[in-house]
Amino acid sequence: MKKILSVPLLCFVAVCRSFASDVADGAAITDSADSVADVSDVSDDDDGYFDVGEDLFGVTFVGAPETTGQTAVIDRETIEKSTARDLATLLEEELNMSVVRYGGYGNRASLKLRGFDTSRIAILVDGVPANSQRTGGFDANQIDLNNVERVEVTYGGSDTRYNVSGSLGGVVNIVTIKNQEPGLSVGIVFSNTGYMPGRYNTRHSGGETGGPDFGDVFDMQSLSVFAAKGAGGFSWRASGFANVAGNHYLYEDDFGFARRKISNEVVDGGGNLKLVFAMPEDASLLFDAKAYYARKKFPITMNSVGNALATDLVLAGNVSLAAPVAFRDDLATEASLGYRAGFGNYGVLSSTGDRHVTAINRWSWYLSDRLTVLTGADWSFLHVGTDSPVELRPVKIGNRGGIYLTGEYRVLENLLVTGSLKGVTDTASTVAVPKAGLSWRVGDSVTLKNNYFRSFKFPDFDDLYYRSPDNTAVGNPNLRPEDGWGTDVVGEFSFGGNVSLVASVFAQQTSDSIHWTKSSGGRWSPENIGRAYFAGADLRPTFAVKAKPGRGNFPSIKIGPSYQFLYTRLLPDGNHPEASRRIPYSPVHVIGGTVDVGWKTGSLLLSGQYESPSYADAGNSLYVDSSFVANATVNQNAGKHAVLFASLRNIFNARYESFSAYPMPGVTMTVGVWVNVRVGSGGGE
Repeated sequence: MKKILSVPLLCFVAVCRSFASDVADGAAITDSADSVADVSDVSDDDDGYFDVGEDLFGVTFVGAPETTGQTAVIDRETIEKSTARDLATLLEEELNMSVVRYGGYGNRASLKLRGFDTSRIAILVDGVPANSQRTGGFDANQIDLNNVERVEVTYGGSDTRYNVSGSLGGVVNIVTIKNQEPGLSVGIVFSNTGYMPGRYNTRHSGGETGGPDFGDVFDMQSLSVFAAKGAGGFSWRASGFANVAGNHYLYEDDFGFARRKISNEVVDGGGNLKLVFAMPEDASLLFDAKAYYARKKFPITMNSVGNALATDLVLAGNVSLAAPVAFRDDLATEASLGYRAGFGNYGVLSSTGDRHVTAINRWSWYLSDRLTVLTGADWSFLHVGTDSPVELRPVKIGNRGGIYLTGEYRVLENLLVTGSLKGVTDTASTVAVPKAGLSWRVGDSVTLKNNYFRSFKFPDFDDLYYRSPDNTAVGNPNLRPEDGWGTDVVGEFSFGGNVSLVASVFAQQTSDSIHWTKSSGGRWSPENIGRAYFAGADLRPTFAVKAKPGRGNFPSIKIGPSYQFLYTRLLPDGNHPEASRRIPYSPVHVIGGTVDVGWKTGSLLLSGQYESPSYADAGNSLYVDSSFVANATVNQNAGKHAVLFASLRNIFNARYESFSAYPMPGVTMTVGVWVNVRVGSGGGE
């Protein structure tokens, strides 16, 4: 029987036990985890360095590699080909995910999965929740895609791998790069993004005319650098990034005049340091530290020259332990303890200093080849600080957590059944959240999946307690949690290796749906409006022709169209069905796809997405027109260590709004270079 008896592990376990004891004694801990990360199993190889293991569904080793949910993975090669400058753009172009944007770079972007927004999607970084515990949102600009190994998406609320609370619409897991090759590697990515210059009106009334301003061709510069080394039992990676964006693009205002966006400039950047230590019995220990700073201007109105200045500073750190063999051969564990501090200012009236502490522990017990039992617990503490004399008084802390038990049983060699029960609490109430699913491989070409799950989410902290300095937006401490159920059926088909298809149908219902609404007196406040209904279908075929060996520059071609149908209804409490409305920013039809053409020294990636009209408010009084956006990216090797790239986004210069009254940029060009150089190889060089 193998055992882990090392002093570092025992010290870490002692810390976790002490932390749990503090929680039991009343210390407040709630789920934030903006920066915690898990480490997978580490194995010693014959080449003198260790690898942080990679499986299909995350860096954690807990659970079987098979899942009963609909999934999609964007790998490292695709991330590099896309040249996307942020996570939202990557998901939008590669998976045709709906994204609600508030303008150009640095502005808020909300993801949409099966009709649910970011606050109802579990965003994970290396398997650990990263949604803000205050707002439920997630700032995708803090993710440097040059540090991302892959992005995994699980659709719907059926996930039992991470068992994250509040994941009504699905899970997006961002897996960062940890696996370092022997020797020292250094890299740099630099790009310039520009907008189409042209003449514009300086006033919406059609007064003075300005431009064209050719400086808009050099509107944004982005720089990302890294250095990494893998040797012996120790690996490290240090990286940093910076962006300077003017967001000076042309748009059409409500009066039909061409305008130039101003007062929306952004400067941001960050750094990350990872240290990974190999431990006895293939265990590993990760230390991870992050920093992010942003200085953003927001126009007071879309056509205003005045602006409000916002600054954000985020400091985060965590320590994670992964032990694929813990005390006995068939038992594995992983644990993570993280801290995050965020300091923000908006204008001169509001400043905050929020602090999150998060602890997670997962166990996996492999009882037999057929049965795996998973269990785990998570708890987090949120403290909200503010200089506002009225905001969040007297409530400034929050606690949330949960514990789960999951069984994965292979009834037959080709039939997997899963069942899970998680108890979640906010210290005021405790709720049981069950899930069940199956995966049946019908021959070599067909897999059928079916899931049933309860969907439950506590209100976000700001939904309960927020109060704006001018008292025009006020939280509602009487909100009830969103609670409902869901089911889906997924089919995965493969035909001859060159043609595949993923198709799903789903239905979900949520009671006490929470939406911010404006009262007759002009005050915004969240309310439990009523029941929300979601039903739809997702169709994703793939056609691939691979290049044959010895055929020179004969290209490989991959075509991936997609169609998503979504029917939504929001039925206010006490009203008849005819009073129902469509849920905001939920288009009925999303049609898109990608074409990836690769040759020996480069690639061409084409993507496009059409979204049908939708509504911008719960009352369905504001309208968002349909849109179609097409993009193209070319990559070309320039020697052994460099790649040149160029991309055109919104090729047809479509004029559209993603979020009501916030026009999006027209045609955009990005050109840049990626350089990666390895200095030496082998342990210790």
